[in-house]
Amino acid sequence: MHYEGPIYRPPSEADSLLIQATVGCPHNKCTFCMVYKKGPLYRARPVKEICKDIDEASLNQGENVTALFFPAGNSIAMPTSDLAAICRYSREKFPRLTRITVYGSSPYIVQKGLADMVTLRKAGLTRIHVGLESGDDDILARVKKGTTAAEQINAGQIVKAAGLELSEYVILGLGGIQRSEPHALKTAGVLSEIKPDFVRLRTLVPKINTLLLHEIQKGRFQLLSPHQILAETRLLIENIRCHTRLTSDHYTNYLNLYGDLPGDKNRLCREIDRALGWDPGRFRAPFVGTQ
Repeated sequence: MHYEGPIYRPPSEADSLLIQATVGCPHNKCTFCMVYKKGPLYRARPVKEICKDIDEASLNQGENVTALFFPAGNSIAMPTSDLAAICRYSREKFPRLTRITVYGSSPYIVQKGLADMVTLRKAGLTRIHVGLESGDDDILARVKKGTTAAEQINAGQIVKAAGLELSEYVILGLGGIQRSEPHALKTAGVLSEIKPDFVRLRTLVPKINTLLLHEIQKGRFQLLSPHQILAETRLLIENIRCHTRLTSDHYTNYLNLYGDLPGDKNRLCREIDRALGWDPGRFRAPFVGTQ
């Protein structure tokens, strides 16, 4: 098996086979992310190389593979014909395969358009993991996400219209203290327009070698306390107006929340309210991430 550069996968893909389809990230400008800042530069691996890895994995694990994730940071950006080819080949090689997933940023989804997304779904792709991060244009611009709320909505609706599952990721605290409320409200509004299958919460942890950490150290960005993060989370959940599954399946979060919206909204808010009454010392201490 061939792996190059950092390899990351969503927690929900913990049991998935990892076959690297791309290297690095084609955007690589987000101020909160340090994963690919030192390289390697983005490129799509040749289909023949990827298929060799699929062949190797099928010999060793073929009958046991039910889920497959194609790293690295933005594999939806690779040529549609190439991604479709490796999806089809994977379906041939793994007879019990039920799920194929990738990371994909909104600009690259919009660039491909609905027809390409349908092509990928027919080839066997089942789910795309999208880093929404925030629905607030001011925050998106500040963190150099390279997209807008409108484009995020467009991309999400394209994915859903193509018949693919969609996981949208939100970074709690990304607006700092100053923009906590608009972050929650505008993100809830964008999610309500997209109607994703999953909303997955992450709490902002500043990372080494990032511009965001530099802003924090210079006093230009104020991190939220655990209680402020919980209040922001409550405001977000209160204002999501679509059917979706919400989960906080990540080590950065202060509270493990899981439920279906809107049905579990009241229960989730009650769980947050209880946690808001906890002593601050009960929560993990702030830290700077190294990965």
